[in-house]
Amino acid sequence: MRIVITGADGQLGQALVRRADGFDVVALGIQDLDVRDIAARDAVAALRPDVVINCAAITDVDGCETDPDEAFAVNALGARNVALGAAAAGSALVQVSTDYVFDGKKGEAYWEFDLPCPINAYGASKLQGERLASAVCRRVYVARSAWLYGLGGNNFVSRILALAASRPSLTIVDNEFGSPTFCDDLADALLALVGTGAYGTYHLVGDGVCSRYHFARTILDHAGLADYPLTPVDHFPRAARPPAYAPLRNFAAARLGIRLDPWQDGFSRFVERGGFRQS
Repeated sequence: MRIVITGADGQLGQALVRRADGFDVVALGIQDLDVRDIAARDAVAALRPDVVINCAAITDVDGCETDPDEAFAVNALGARNVALGAAAAGSALVQVSTDYVFDGKKGEAYWEFDLPCPINAYGASKLQGERLASAVCRRVYVARSAWLYGLGGNNFVSRILALAASRPSLTIVDNEFGSPTFCDDLADALLALVGTGAYGTYHLVGDGVCSRYHFARTILDHAGLADYPLTPVDHFPRAARPPAYAPLRNFAAARLGIRLDPWQDGFSRFVERGGFRQS
């Protein structure tokens, strides 16, 4: 099976390349493919993939809020261009999406059949990416995940460690809840999903839920910084408002036998595979 991975230089793209043993992988980084350009359609189609996994995205949530034009150019129209290429090649498409398509007001975990309602530009652009991809490509897996961290990535884990190294203490919000997800685990789940032929929308996250504060405390404790001062707060000034409670429930993929371990186990694997050395 030939798999084309767009956004292959991002943390999820890198994880997919590492985990895709036995597949014929074509990895396209940002220097190889500008998904904003309609020419991306023909470039993807020319590779004659069996599956395209679109990881190309702007994931800087606050950056998307301050530059929504760029957010929609990449996350929405870029997803359309990649999907057009997949459609032209007759291939399946995995469109990677996010928990930020929800507003966080449900009060319990969101499952795949809940109605999206984004409250910031990042979530809105990713939702439009889902819709445009599904509109132009017949064989689509929409795979929503959340709070991604991976080997060599710029993510919440690396930011917490960098801040702890430069500041005497930190304040972290304790009223934003989600599902931390190790990119290697998500990559394994996506590679299993593309073998099913069961197209549709899926939630693939580390099982369980925690607050940003709890996750930060876990990171510091595993890094040998159990005594580092960390104070919970209920507000932190930022450009974009995140959904307050947006854990995802893996319902559809679990019916196919595809499950991710509890997020704590995923984080332990991240540490064992050298995550702290690369953060």
